[in-house]
Amino acid sequence: MCGIVGVLGTHEVAPILVEALRRLEYRGYDSAGIATVNNGVLDRRRAVGKLVNLSDLLVHDPLPGKSGIGHTRWATHGAPSTVNAHPHRAGPVAVVHNGIIENYRELREELSRKGYEFSTETDTETVAHLTHFYLNEGLSPTEAAFATLDRLEGAFALVFLFDGESDLMIGARKGSPLAVGHGDGEMYLGSDAIALAPLTDRVTYLDEGDRVILTRSSVEIRDADGRLANRPMKTIQMSATRVDKAGYKHFMAKEIAEQPSVLADAINSYLDADGQITLPGDGLDFTKVDRLSMVACGTAFYACLTAKYWFEQLARLPVEVDIASEFRYREPPITPRTVALFVSQSGETADTLAALRYCRDKADKIVSVVNVPESSIARESDLPLPIHAGIEVGVASTKAFTCQLNTLFLLALKAAQDRGVMSAEAVTALVEKLRGLPGIFNIALERDAILQDAARHLSESRDVLFLGRGLMFPLALEGALKLKEISYIHAEAYASGELKHGPIALIDKTVPVVVMAPRDSLFDKTVSNMQEVMARGGKVLLITDATGAAEAGNDVWRTVILPEVDPILSPLLYALPAQLLAYHAAVAKGTDVDQPRNLAKSVTVE
Repeated sequence: MCGIVGVLGTHEVAPILVEALRRLEYRGYDSAGIATVNNGVLDRRRAVGKLVNLSDLLVHDPLPGKSGIGHTRWATHGAPSTVNAHPHRAGPVAVVHNGIIENYRELREELSRKGYEFSTETDTETVAHLTHFYLNEGLSPTEAAFATLDRLEGAFALVFLFDGESDLMIGARKGSPLAVGHGDGEMYLGSDAIALAPLTDRVTYLDEGDRVILTRSSVEIRDADGRLANRPMKTIQMSATRVDKAGYKHFMAKEIAEQPSVLADAINSYLDADGQITLPGDGLDFTKVDRLSMVACGTAFYACLTAKYWFEQLARLPVEVDIASEFRYREPPITPRTVALFVSQSGETADTLAALRYCRDKADKIVSVVNVPESSIARESDLPLPIHAGIEVGVASTKAFTCQLNTLFLLALKAAQDRGVMSAEAVTALVEKLRGLPGIFNIALERDAILQDAARHLSESRDVLFLGRGLMFPLALEGALKLKEISYIHAEAYASGELKHGPIALIDKTVPVVVMAPRDSLFDKTVSNMQEVMARGGKVLLITDATGAAEAGNDVWRTVILPEVDPILSPLLYALPAQLLAYHAAVAKGTDVDQPRNLAKSVTVE
């Protein structure tokens, strides 16, 4: 979601801020702006749309200064517009904000009664006016910022910049991430290490409730209770923060193509020298676990649905899967010997983090599957399990999804062995098949041209259905999500057996049906569902293996043949054609593949 950067520098800060914001574009945004202090004078520039619009504005109307804050906004309160763009200013204070101030209406009414006039539809403007009020009451900038923070309810990362204060910046986090970057005679703030990577490799991550007072030569962090806090400084690997397309037209195309190598590294990261599954830290003993509760959003939720099949079939471990935004509102009872497992690519997903906090002191252990080891969800877990996907810039998750599946599959195998359901030899055999999967991915990528041609036809449709049985049902859901989020084609997914219970009414010659069906124990039933579709004039795009293609016959509109793989591993492989179909359909329609409208990579508000 929104990106934040702040710089107390020794050089002109505007181009530095814009470049840092460019590294945060992957979060998704609809407007951008910066504010600086130059010779003690606070000023700002804002623009709607892409960062290039802000850059053009700065060419014609430069903003000098060596202290500044910047922001990319994803609209929550108020439509995308210049007046609603950040930074927001009230008198001598400018603020940038990620999150939602839940009590902004009450504060706004209070300030309006005191004579403060509002010009935007945003909750953030309230923060600026409230700080201005406290400054007018005679408080210092730091005292005014802290007094404001004491009044705020909700989730936020905030950075304050003040007129007349060229060597002061205040930051705070509550529910949204914020990191301090340490330079040589310079200091920085950022939503994450990616924004700060070109500036420094020394980063301090703020804890929940922390507030930080920055000058060019000092950092003072106070915890939620106002006490001085000593947070560790960490050195980040610069190679891990590299963001470029490596010659590909889109980040999504690059990230799809990276999957064989990324997956190989991710698999090996959980295996010891003897090929045995190993978990970091104290690990997890599944003999002490009676139930697994899995919680996630979006694509990560579909990874959990897939893993439910694995844990229940391989380990005979009962699993519940919940959408994070609904989980805690139904107040589910957490029984003894339950492990709560949370999946989030960013590790900052607000709904998932809130669900995790609901389970704290209820579940026996909190486990997370994340791509960012220093994220809030990782740091608040008993056992964080990194997926090792590397930076994923495209909003539509690709390599992070397959790496989530990989981590969850290995965890299910460990559960099966711990619980005595599978022998060590059987587990080793499946691990070896998994290790062969990256090579199979390379072969599957050779089907790109066939998928591109099929996607071109799909791009002309208004509606597309996806069908799958067993392990392919969650993959059908993921395929439909991918298609609609980047091509804007309406797509729905159903368990194949549900077709005749309602969705079959949608079938006609204008509605393509994508059927994901390796030749497994459920294949014959899936073929029957395909026949029902074709009997009603529906066009079937069958994604299967050679054996499945031969048995399905020649009446299918299009067939994409993938390499044969053990059915238990099919979700990882079949994610690939789902991604490529969506990608090529989006390219054919000319949509913004990497930054689709209305979407954000990291959803840090509920």
